[in-house]
Amino acid sequence: MMKWYEEVKNDASGVVASRVRLARNWDEYRFPNRLTDEEAEGMIRRLKDKFRDLPDRDGRDFEYRDLIRAGEAERSALRERKLLNRTLAEKKTPGGMILSEDEKVSIVLNGDDHIRMQVLSAGQDLEGCWERASALDDYVNEKIYYAFNSKYGYLTSYPTNVGTGMRACLTLHLPSLAASKRFSEFAGAMGRFGCGVRGVYGRNNENIGDIYEVFNQKTLGMTEKEIMDRVSYVAGQITKQEKNIRESSLEKHRLMREDESYKAYGVLRYAKKLTIKEALTYLSHLRAGIADGLITPVTDTSIYRIMMEVQPAVLARRENRPMGREELEVCRAETVRAMLPEIR
Repeated sequence: MMKWYEEVKNDASGVVASRVRLARNWDEYRFPNRLTDEEAEGMIRRLKDKFRDLPDRDGRDFEYRDLIRAGEAERSALRERKLLNRTLAEKKTPGGMILSEDEKVSIVLNGDDHIRMQVLSAGQDLEGCWERASALDDYVNEKIYYAFNSKYGYLTSYPTNVGTGMRACLTLHLPSLAASKRFSEFAGAMGRFGCGVRGVYGRNNENIGDIYEVFNQKTLGMTEKEIMDRVSYVAGQITKQEKNIRESSLEKHRLMREDESYKAYGVLRYAKKLTIKEALTYLSHLRAGIADGLITPVTDTSIYRIMMEVQPAVLARRENRPMGREELEVCRAETVRAMLPEIR
């Protein structure tokens, strides 16, 4: 079965993926940071038992993963595939994950909260993600009573999640806007709508691959629809700016853009070693070139899928062994060459 990120198209919409997360807690237990390991293990066993009929209800195949036994490399790979955040990937206390075969639906047990439900989808589909997450939420609530306050809503470990407990996120590809001197100022201005904008790959202020996330910063005092509307509005304003810059660039510097796309393809096709920065940078250039019709692949291969497959922990997990820096760079180049589509 295809993973969700294999379905991401190389189109000019700028929207790569959609995600909805719901944080919930069981009213019989203290928050995870207050539980002993024995209490956490007992709670996880009970939840696993209660959710054993989830495949029949959802219609998908699911598997359970013990996050402690999974090991650091596997948890890091799950983080790179957007299934865990950094905090959960580094967590040392008992935890588990119920994961659908296509990785679109997951339930993390005893993470930041007792239950974190997540639905992922390629492209712009926040409403579809919310419908699936809401149905999953109803299923879980049939099994347990949530920690809920009539005034504040769902009670969570972090105050910023109190309320709906919902995080809505749109992932965007912004190669032209990211290069603009106005981008930081423009992105910062989106805070007045209650939304944040952050780069996905890179450290500190560096971003590689031009992939960004737009997400809501609060949940209290807002409905789920209001949250999704705000995230969609902000993402729409950003992608509109991206489109304007790219259209102007194509009009004024088409040959330069074509050259950039073909050079990126050439490096990706023939390189024997690739750092993660090189791979994501050239893949971003290539994806932009395909989206703008500057370069035409023979097959409809998702460039975003290649971006996901060349992450360090994903490569190491696939090879099932630890690898040094140079080994990773060689393996990354081999993976890119194997997955890269031919061009006309």
